[in-house]
Amino acid sequence: MKKILQINLKFNVTRAELEKAFLEVAPAIADLKGLIWKVWLMNEAEKSGGGIYLFEDDASVKAYLEGKIVAGLMKHPALSDIEAKVFDILPKH
Repeated sequence: MKKILQINLKFNVTRAELEKAFLEVAPAIADLKGLIWKVWLMNEAEKSGGGIYLFEDDASVKAYLEGKIVAGLMKHPALSDIEAKVFDILPKH
């Protein structure tokens, strides 16, 4: 079953600095096994951002959350209040 991953975070750098950091990690994210698509999120006024991801399955989400990209995110000094939520996609009716 496909899964949605929602990551929210706060940042303490400029929008340009955050966008640059996002672009630096984008190629590694694009190569993730099981990732179908990703959308970057940004609310400059609230200094919050993150992403919405669609993964093929639970194993792919788990591998991403336990991998080096998220580990780096969690240790980044410009980021805080990092929250990850995984959702099932409801079947069509």
